[in-house]
Formats: sequence, structure tokens, C-alpha cells
Amino acid sequence: MGSAQVRLFLCGDVMLGRGIDQILPHPVDPALAEPYVHDARDYVTLAEAANGPIPRPVDFSYPWGDALDVLAGAAPDVRIVNLETSVTTSEERAPDKGLHYRMHPAQLPALVAARPDVCVLANNHVLDHGRGGLDETLAALASAGLRTAGAGPDAGAAARPAVVPLPHGGRVLVFGLGLASSGIPRDWAATARRSGVHYAAGQADEAVARLVASIRAARTPGDLVVVSVHWGSNWGYTVPRAELALGHALIDAGADLVHGHSSHHPRPVEAYRGRLILHGCGDLINDYEGISGYERYRDDLRLLFLVDVAAADGSLRSVRMTALRARRMRLEHAPPRDGQWLHEVLGRISRPYGVRVGLAPDGTLTAHPVGPPGPATRRSPTCTSPTASTQAGSSPPC
Repeated sequence: MGSAQVRLFLCGDVMLGRGIDQILPHPVDPALAEPYVHDARDYVTLAEAANGPIPRPVDFSYPWGDALDVLAGAAPDVRIVNLETSVTTSEERAPDKGLHYRMHPAQLPALVAARPDVCVLANNHVLDHGRGGLDETLAALASAGLRTAGAGPDAGAAARPAVVPLPHGGRVLVFGLGLASSGIPRDWAATARRSGVHYAAGQADEAVARLVASIRAARTPGDLVVVSVHWGSNWGYTVPRAELALGHALIDAGADLVHGHSSHHPRPVEAYRGRLILHGCGDLINDYEGISGYERYRDDLRLLFLVDVAAADGSLRSVRMTALRARRMRLEHAPPRDGQWLHEVLGRISRPYGVRVGLAPDGTLTAHPVGPPGPATRRSPTCTSPTASTQAGSSPPC
């Protein structure tokens, strides 16, 4: 990449816990406290029933599969992931939660394989194993040389951006923020005396006002600002009015890109004032293979987002999306028919938000601003806890 532009790799939820953790070399105790699934290895069994045997143990790079070759060829300047898994051996479990995700700290090479520059932690699973689990997560990531954003030992640290120096000068500042709409419990919020996530109850929360002030105060000439937000429901394509307003407010405050996640499938791509808002990147790595119930959303299909922005002013240059699919708990290139399906769906849902989605001859999806966004007011369905049918593979976890 030349100094005229900066290439960012962005993705949705990276969930290396539970079933994924069990196929890696150093799994935690597989016992689960879920209502209907009591052993993490059952998720491996469901995946094998759907798509064939999975070797065990796999090497640390296995879950990323073909994604690593895509990243090597794209050579992004900065790589940002939402790590939706605690990294801990803590046996404490957050009360009143049906699902808890964790990976053994010895499995961190599975995360490092993708060479993330920033791991965003402002999500609804990072405290699944208590504040002791969060403390261990932060320490483990720091010991691996990984920057974090969106959670910390106190409110100041949780709100502070991760800072990534650019090779030709300037910096990328990455703020993490988690909204109640994604299922983050209110008592997970970091305070002056308590660890936790950078949390906001909604668009009008004082935390958002502080974030807006922080963006304006932190950026200096040559900086690019990314706000990574865990927001919204797991399923559905419509964008609630409050989410739309928050994305616009962050851009108006000086953010160059809003990196949204929480949904299990891609949601609309928006162009606003020459900047990009990803309303939901969709999951990238998880153990949901073989669990049915929401097939119409094709959550087996995943996207790698490669976004080029102008180094001088952060304006959007190009968006490329590589279509992958999950098979045997590994990412592989999606066949052409699946890329065409994503092209049709993403194009249809993004058009009201000022974006035209194209399909390149090599199967890569592209996004181009075409005009002002339209209104979106209908709220998507909210996530529900798994039911007894989960074990039989008919209701997806959240």
C-alpha cells in the first residue's frame, strides 16, 4: 500500500471458544452450563454431522482456513477483529446468561495466526467468565502483544482507543463501544473502580457524548478514526432508527469509519458523508455449523471486508468483500452461487443506504456510494435464548 491510502481489514465476531476451542491443541474443560447442551464437544459433533469429520487436534491456523491467503494477498495496513470470546481458565460464570464462551490462554496462537492489530472487546461475551476472566483475558492478550479496545480495568482504560502507527506516518485510532441492544448486561459497564466494557445504554447515553468528545480530542492531523460498535440484534436486515442516528453522529464527530458487529450474518453497508458505516459484518468464526433454524439468512456464509480510505482525510476509496463459508469449522472460499446470493441480498438491503454492491469477475463483492441514505425505522427481531431443540440442531445460539 502506498502512503496515499490506508487499507483496513475488518470482520465481525471471532469466536474461538466452545467447540472451536475443543478442536485446538489445548482445550479447556468442555463442561457447559447451558440449558440443553452440557458439553462443548457436542458442537463439534453437530458440525461433523453437517459437513464431515473434523481432525483433532487441528493446528492453530486451521479455523482461518482460506482467509489467511486472502489477507496475505491483500496486505492490509491495519487488521481489526471483534473477539467475542474470553481467554481464560476461570470457572466463574456470569449469572442469568444461557451461553458462555471461553478459550484456553494457551490457544492464543489461533488468534495470532491472523495477525490482528486490534482486538475489540466491547461485546456481550467478554465477561462470560466474570471479572476475573476479563482480567485474565486482558493479561493474556497483552502478553501476546495484541492491542485491545472497548474493555479494561476501569472506565478510562475501556474508553481509550487502541493506537496503531502507520508505516508512512499518522495513526489509526480504534475506539470500542458496546450497546445494550446487543445483549450486554448493564452491570458489565466499566466504572472508575471496576473493570468492564465501554458500555452505552443507547444513542442518547452520556457515554456516547463522552465518546464524541474523545474522538474530537484524540485525533491529530494524519490520524484515522475507527469506531467499532457491538450493537443490534442477531438476526434481521433492517436498521433501527437509533442505530442509524448513532452511526451518523459518530461520523459527524470525526470518525472515518463505523465498524458494526453483533449480527450473525451481514447487514446493510451504508455510505454517509463520504464515509463507510458497516451495520453488521456478520460472524467470521464460530461453532454454529449444523445448527438450523435461520437458514434464510445463510449464516454459514462469511465476509472479509477490505476497506481503502484516503490517508489525507479518511474519505472512502473502495470496499472489497471476499465471500467465504464455514465447513468443518474452517473457512473456505464460497462457491460462485453463494457469492451471487450474497451479492443479491447485500445489494438489495444496502441500496436504501446509498450503496451499490457489485460482483467482480473473480467473485469479490464491491461496494460503491451512489446517493443519500433512505429511512429505516422497523426494528429487527431480537435474539432469544436457545431452546431444547438446540441439542438437536434446530435453534441457533446467540
